[in-house]
Amino acid sequence: MLWILLRFYCTLLVRSFLPRESEIVVPNEEDDHLRRYSRRYQVKKGWVKNLWIGSSLLMICFPLLPFVLAVGLFTSLLSFAILDETA
Repeated sequence: MLWILLRFYCTLLVRSFLPRESEIVVPNEEDDHLRRYSRRYQVKKGWVKNLWIGSSLLMICFPLLPFVLAVGLFTSLLSFAILDETA
């Protein structure tokens, strides 16, 4: 009986960190943003994430305002260019 109660409350704890079933995104053919669910786009998002991590580390190493602004703007430009749907 104790094992069942422990398992029940552990399951409730884990479910509190998961999204509700209504929040889980299921791709629909009529969706305008169907490309965002593709494997290719997910890989591009990974590249952009790594690009931002790298540029953030660079900004932390050289905390000069002109440098941080220049790197931030350049990284934004690259992010938009990578995630562009025409490419």
